[in-house]
Amino acid sequence: MQQKWIALSNTTLGQLMATINTSIIIVALPPIFRGIDLNPLSSGSFSYLLWVIMSYMIVVSVLLVTIGRISDMFGRVRLYNLGFLIFTIGSILLYLTPNSGDLGALEIIMFRVIQAVGGSFLMANSIAIITDNFDLHERGFAVSINSFASVTGVSIGIVLGGILSIIYWRDVFLISIPLGAFGTIWSYMMLKETSTRRRHSIDYKGNIVFASGIIVLLVGITYGIAPYGKSPMGWANPLVLLAIFVGAILLVIFPFLEMRIKDPMFKISLFRNREFSIGNFTAFISAMGMMGLLYMLTVLFQGVWLPLHGYRFSVTPLWAGVYMLPMTVSMGIFGILAGRLSDKYGPKLLTFFGLLVSGVSVLALVYLPYDFSYIVMGLILAIFGLGYGLFNSPNIAAVMSSVPSDDRGTASGMLNTMRNTGYTASMGAFFSILILGLSDSLPDGIVTALSKVGAGALSPYLSNLPPTEAIFGAFLGINPAKAILQSLPYLPASISSSTVTYLESRTWFPNVIAPLFMNSLDTVFLVGAIITLFAALISIFRETKKHH
Repeated sequence: MQQKWIALSNTTLGQLMATINTSIIIVALPPIFRGIDLNPLSSGSFSYLLWVIMSYMIVVSVLLVTIGRISDMFGRVRLYNLGFLIFTIGSILLYLTPNSGDLGALEIIMFRVIQAVGGSFLMANSIAIITDNFDLHERGFAVSINSFASVTGVSIGIVLGGILSIIYWRDVFLISIPLGAFGTIWSYMMLKETSTRRRHSIDYKGNIVFASGIIVLLVGITYGIAPYGKSPMGWANPLVLLAIFVGAILLVIFPFLEMRIKDPMFKISLFRNREFSIGNFTAFISAMGMMGLLYMLTVLFQGVWLPLHGYRFSVTPLWAGVYMLPMTVSMGIFGILAGRLSDKYGPKLLTFFGLLVSGVSVLALVYLPYDFSYIVMGLILAIFGLGYGLFNSPNIAAVMSSVPSDDRGTASGMLNTMRNTGYTASMGAFFSILILGLSDSLPDGIVTALSKVGAGALSPYLSNLPPTEAIFGAFLGINPAKAILQSLPYLPASISSSTVTYLESRTWFPNVIAPLFMNSLDTVFLVGAIITLFAALISIFRETKKHH
């Protein structure tokens, strides 16, 4: 087998494994928390919940640029192989998580961080290795195959997570072990180094400033959606504001520091290339829009649409993944087509048209009712996938082709950092908009709904439900109303057993939250459409004449 096909197949396996791991954890959180005897909706568990989801993305965002730079110095394949090994070790540790309760949650977070370190080595080098092994006229197609693995990995992870978590919660982590072991052995035996190593000094100052800035900023954004005191969100928390301010200051200082260093980790000079700078900016915006849409649709399906159509809350995570398949399948199919077209005609028109189609499809979601026809929703999702597929692989290939070969590890790290930062920021930004809209309307909506069924005596308990818990309860496949009622030591004597049964049913709470939820969600979709269309406008000005 030619080395280029070995490189493509191995990096595609690595990308598939990393993305499956990202989405599988979201679906499997309820059984994982039950497995370690921790209530995900209790006040002390929310921080654990956030960090189990976010720790992986934050660590990857921090390490990608540094690892990309080090890979240029010591060999991309060497660091990539090490990533497979570290990722597999992290998966084994997760499967063997020894403790329960708070300590068990901390162990899962720590082992997820180990996985993220391995994933960073894989992601920082996979695109660079593909670029090293494929010439300009095949590069778009090769990148599209790798991207196809990325988007299908999301769907596979959601479906697998739903199935495996029903069987046994540890099996969620077991799936990565044989894949990781096979990929590790295969990469060490078959993958050859084709890049030219460059000897540089390590930029310690830049690494420290960048890592500190992005960690502090993303932690601040993450805790911005956590409740603070009597507020449904933490944006008034002085520590959150301080973290965002300090993180932003450090990231503003960072490029000026890099311009003074002989061998910087983050090559600011690459941004003088219009193709590189526009490609990175649009990658950040599109990643933010795509992951934000994925989060919002997950909550919409799991918290509203699926329960209203007869699905139990416990199985909604699995079926949410199934119903979102038109988007991911469309991304993969049109991503491969776009890779071929990009090799022949260039990326400019494809990236512009892809972002335009994506933006318009998100805008169409604003006009859907909460009890929508799935045929219409499926069509919109497929159109969004078409647009994202047309944009993603040509954009990656264009960015990687715009830099010299000895800077590809650095460029890959920078590009993936922009994308992963977009993924992480989308959660803070879009959930903040959603929670803000619900914080005023949800208490009154619950009081009104309780009064209609003669259960006004329960208002002090249910109307105080924080929007954060309502949203994340749906996100985790948990019926918040049922969880609250079952946690009460006793019920008011005026509430009949039949009324309690109705309130704990899978349709009462979704019917209450649905119209309120959609009003806020429409604002989220509108913001997502605007930023995506803005990225399409920026993409018009890209320059694709110079390739390396």
